[in-house]
Amino acid sequence: LHVPKHIEHFSKFSPSPLSMKQFLDFGSINACEKTSFVFLRQELPVRLSNIMKEINLLPDRLLTTPSVQMVQSWYIQSLMEILDFLDKNPDDYKVLGEFVDALVTIRNRHNDVVPTMAQGIIEYKEAFAQDLVTNQNIQYFLDRFYLSRISIRMLINQHTLIFDGSANPVHPNTIGSIDPHCQVGDVVQDAFHSAKMLCDQYYLRSPDLILQEMNKKKNLPVSMVYVPSHLYHMLFELFKNAMRATIETHENSNNLPPIQVMVSLGGEDMSIKVSDKGGGVPFRRIENLFSYMYSTAPAPQIGEYTRPPLAGFGYGLPISRLYAKYFQGDLQLYSMEGHGTDAVIYLKALSTDSIERLPVYNTTALKNYKVSQEADDWCIPSKEPLDLRNYKVAK
Repeated sequence: LHVPKHIEHFSKFSPSPLSMKQFLDFGSINACEKTSFVFLRQELPVRLSNIMKEINLLPDRLLTTPSVQMVQSWYIQSLMEILDFLDKNPDDYKVLGEFVDALVTIRNRHNDVVPTMAQGIIEYKEAFAQDLVTNQNIQYFLDRFYLSRISIRMLINQHTLIFDGSANPVHPNTIGSIDPHCQVGDVVQDAFHSAKMLCDQYYLRSPDLILQEMNKKKNLPVSMVYVPSHLYHMLFELFKNAMRATIETHENSNNLPPIQVMVSLGGEDMSIKVSDKGGGVPFRRIENLFSYMYSTAPAPQIGEYTRPPLAGFGYGLPISRLYAKYFQGDLQLYSMEGHGTDAVIYLKALSTDSIERLPVYNTTALKNYKVSQEADDWCIPSKEPLDLRNYKVAK
């Protein structure tokens, strides 16, 4: 099979974003494994090929690192395995069973894509001088690449969870990975307690949680149609950051200020604000917190000084923001240096508004990889004090 030819062919199609409602319909009473199979054997190659075209636009020096080469080979292999099903009969039960197995194999193959890609960035940074433009291109690519990966895993999980023939014993009411009545407060508590356990292990203490819920519609706990694991991922990350900041800022004090969470459901938004009094970060640094190029820290070597478990890979925030953006939401940080930080997760309250946000490979995307350093149209402040005696008036 000629791989580049297939990538060319499938990358000409745009991915088809699904709404939360469509995901539920795919998985509810009228769930038809055959329909899902026929959709996925076309849609997965489209999503894979669109992002594979972009991998090839990376700077050569990054593309040729062993780690990125490995990721690329996984994508090619997975694409080939799905293409095997294009000429198979959807009415054959055996084919449907083989498809589920193939999807599980593919999902497992891609388990380590994020750390492997991060390793590629480290290899690249150690070998070459950085320049701003290349870094912007890499940031642009990784946001799209990881978002594409979230979406592909979502499709694979829905199909395998719904059609592997067994109900989910832990969460009997979920449809695949989606909970039609996701209790937001419960996920907040879960994520908080996991972070608290890590924090207690490492610092031997941890701040408390104060949780409030505002529900405009009725006086009930806030619930929504959502993927609890995505929400958990975002909250766990925010809690780890908030706890670490709180403890390091108040290390000489006997009582730690609590982390406050407000969950608010309106007509359009479901918002969660996580507030800490952990000293905040300078405004200038906020953008760096979402940068893959700044935050890649090499994994600790065994036996060396190990980094605190609350520090992690440094990819927690940028990837958490992608989970929020995936269904048209966002994650934003508002910090007050000297005081603390508010992190806000914005999600769509209505399942009809929660539609996948997917990268597509086209001429606009292509332009973003051709960015060059233009002259800035803002004056660059001089570091030298101005000597007015030599001040010339003419421009």
